[in-house]
Amino acid sequence: MASAGGAAPFWRAAGMTYITYSNICANLVRNCLKEPFKAEAISREKVHFSLSKWVDGKPEKPTVRSEGADH
Repeated sequence: MASAGGAAPFWRAAGMTYITYSNICANLVRNCLKEPFKAEAISREKVHFSLSKWVDGKPEKPTVRSEGADH
């Protein structure tokens, strides 16, 4: 754990969030894998989620989205 007054983590000093840093590291690791493990890891990266607009306190019909490395 970092102490108060200590140096900031290098990802913060570089102006990025931990999530951005983590995503960059994960992509690097996936790209270093050999086939067939690389293709399998990349396929697990895809994320599915739905978005709903709320009008007058009620959700409208959700929109399903998928995103991955190629978004």
